[in-house]
Amino acid sequence: MGCLVALDFGEKRTGIAHTDPFQIIASALTTLTPKETLIFLKEYISINDVEAIIIGQPKQRDGNFSNIEKVIIKFITKLQETIPDLTVIRHDERFTSKIASKAMLENGLKKNQRINKSLIDQISATIILQSYLEFKKNQK
Repeated sequence: MGCLVALDFGEKRTGIAHTDPFQIIASALTTLTPKETLIFLKEYISINDVEAIIIGQPKQRDGNFSNIEKVIIKFITKLQETIPDLTVIRHDERFTSKIASKAMLENGLKKNQRINKSLIDQISATIILQSYLEFKKNQK
């Protein structure tokens, strides 16, 4: 069993989180630009045993995809061209940015830390990954 890596993909920044090799807990890893993300993932996968990449699927309240979905699809195509054997799984990411901001507030982070979009993206990726772990656990 390898670790899972999750992406909260954005046009400017992509939050990245990962699990331990036993897929028990998700933790924040980094935030990069989309171009840097491909390079980072290729290197990360060459060093670590990665079972799959979980990429957030942004949906609106009504269930329709957000506008960024087309950009994400292009990114996934490039990712699969770069790392063809990699399993890519999509997972609903509705409200993760709001949940991340709320979690930061509840944990006493100062205002300048709460407006740090890179940190919000990392926490959002962690929430996506933890949500996927819970979903996977409930499927058994």
